[in-house]
Amino acid sequence: MSPYRNLEEYNLEITDEVKSRYSSIIDEIGEDVAREGLVKTPERAAKAMLFLTQGYKQDAVEILKGAMFKEDYDDMVIIKDIELYSLCEHHMLPFFGKAHIAYIPNGHIVGLSKIPRVVDVFARRLQVQERLTHDILECINNTLKPKGVAVVIEASHMCMMMRGVQKQNSVTTTSGFRGQFEKIETRNEFLKLISAKLS
Repeated sequence: MSPYRNLEEYNLEITDEVKSRYSSIIDEIGEDVAREGLVKTPERAAKAMLFLTQGYKQDAVEILKGAMFKEDYDDMVIIKDIELYSLCEHHMLPFFGKAHIAYIPNGHIVGLSKIPRVVDVFARRLQVQERLTHDILECINNTLKPKGVAVVIEASHMCMMMRGVQKQNSVTTTSGFRGQFEKIETRNEFLKLISAKLS
């Protein structure tokens, strides 16, 4: 399992298997798979699904371990407004939004780009937002072993917007806190900073 493997490099055998399933679905809903606009759709859909679920073949722990550096810095590090795109495991429709993540180092910092990579690893799986928040939180907490970790995710869910209750403006917010962020003053500082427009 490569921490950085990008599934634009497709396994042809798996792609053909998934492709045949999409072809069957298109046929079952009453469309003509041989129609010009749909001839390549099963292949495109198969490749898209493999890309959108490539997190199953990536290792978030190894991504973090590959860029940990000893450092005495022990104040809050925040990376906010990290775009995320995932698939709801209940309807396999997208949900998308932003993650805000902070940690307080405990002897080690991590390369800044690795935090968004960790988000992508867990987002590119069939997910629910609650578990996605927990997965990111626990991965950072267990790997970096910092003094504290905070994760907030804000997302819109297509399963609520284009079907079901069809609420177009609803946003779901989930959060998780470990260590020093369980203290109200540290948590409030984090929440204030991710809400602020500093630029």
